Amino acid sequence: MKRRDTVWDRAERTVVGLLGLLAMVVGIVQVIGRYLTPAHAISWAEEVIVYLVVWGVMIISSQLVRTDGHVRPDLVLRAVGPRAQRWLEMFNCLVALVFCLGMVWYGWQIAAGSYGMDERSSTDLGFPMWIYYAALPTGGLLMAVRYVIRFWRYAFHYDPASMAVGHIPEQEMPGTGGRH
Repeated sequence: MKRRDTVWDRAERTVVGLLGLLAMVVGIVQVIGRYLTPAHAISWAEEVIVYLVVWGVMIISSQLVRTDGHVRPDLVLRAVGPRAQRWLEMFNCLVALVFCLGMVWYGWQIAAGSYGMDERSSTDLGFPMWIYYAALPTGGLLMAVRYVIRFWRYAFHYDPASMAVGHIPEQEMPGTGGRH
């Protein structure tokens, strides 16, 4: 079963693509400025590139959950049958969900504390650090929602033909007629 892209998927990839493009433009401007007009080179480029890349990584991590690319016990999953895979996947979703909710909670605490203290970067830019720290709860929330969706599918809409790792359901094995 091929998964269709949703508006959410396209929006995440578009935002991350724009963040990456912006990071690349800032980097190019900084390098060109450093070599052509050193007096006018921007001193805060590396800082901004880090902020953009961190936000991009935290947002795109949701896509990794959606496409089975995030942390999961693939080696173990391939060693067991589809039925056990289902339960292992559900367990993995619950563990990952707890981790993601921890990221949301603690990330929110860090971002809110930074906002309350009006914490700024130590460079000439003086960037508000709460914006940078807010990437953690944002990414955690996006992943948590994906793990809830993933858990729901494994719990209530499990299809071994499209959801099992490396196995062909018995009824679809060539030449068996549904039997071993």
